[in-house]
Amino acid sequence: MTFDPAQITYRRLLEVFFAFHDPTTKNRQGTDSGTQYRSAIFPHTKDQRATAEAVIKHLTDTKAFLDPIVTTLEPATTFYPAEKYHADYYLRNPDQPYCTFNISPKITKLRQAYASYLKP
Repeated sequence: MTFDPAQITYRRLLEVFFAFHDPTTKNRQGTDSGTQYRSAIFPHTKDQRATAEAVIKHLTDTKAFLDPIVTTLEPATTFYPAEKYHADYYLRNPDQPYCTFNISPKITKLRQAYASYLKP
């Protein structure tokens, strides 16, 4: 995925981010655990950091989640692509049980809620 601010605002991108994962569990997403599953944002500018802080504050103030948000804001450092067997995993394994029960419902929700932002 590539972020293009001409196509979607950073704030909206963060709204999508928070809508499709659990930002209240430290180092965990569903049954997957470890620091690689943490909820984290890696802002590239001071403005992005301020926007992320404002979104987290808004979600906290409005009690959007039952539990406290534990999403961290971390410096954007070197990005390493995932291992080849992770690349396009869902596209290559849509019938794998994890994909069927965890990913497919999220993709359906994404397509319904944010269709105007998705490429055809």
